[in-house]
Amino acid sequence: MAVRIRLLRMGKIRNPQYRIVVADSRVKRDGKAIEFIGIYHPKEEPSLIEVKSDRVQHWLSVGAQPSEAVVAILSKTGDWQKYKGLPAPTEPLKVAPARADRRAVYEAAAQAAAGLSKPEPTKASAKKAAPAKAEAPAEKPAEKPAAEAPAAEETAVAAGDEQQG
Repeated sequence: MAVRIRLLRMGKIRNPQYRIVVADSRVKRDGKAIEFIGIYHPKEEPSLIEVKSDRVQHWLSVGAQPSEAVVAILSKTGDWQKYKGLPAPTEPLKVAPARADRRAVYEAAAQAAAGLSKPEPTKASAKKAAPAKAEAPAEKPAEKPAAEAPAAEETAVAAGDEQQG
């Protein structure tokens, strides 16, 4: 029996999602598989590739023949080079950033809209605020109140001028 490592197509029209499977070469493309050893979703950005490396190495060592598409996928993960004894790929596999928990984001927005709590700072505003906080303790405490007092008086005087005029 000739065993192949190939892709089993799943998903919708124009949204393919594949499973990497070990199957008899005589079975249909989407037929019965011996073992599922990974997934490949090409439409995501970046493409999602998850492979059980130990199982791939086992099946390659016992003589399973990968299809051309599977060889390309295994080359990106480094499993094909590991099997052939070649150096690992120079470019690391791209990984999508972790998604925020949708429920937590919704609850925080709902509380902020209800006025129960302050909205949590976003990542961008947190990065901007962090350096400012780091610089504030470095200044001398005696200079800080003196520098702020005249500025507060000037704004009060300017506000008074606007009301009179």
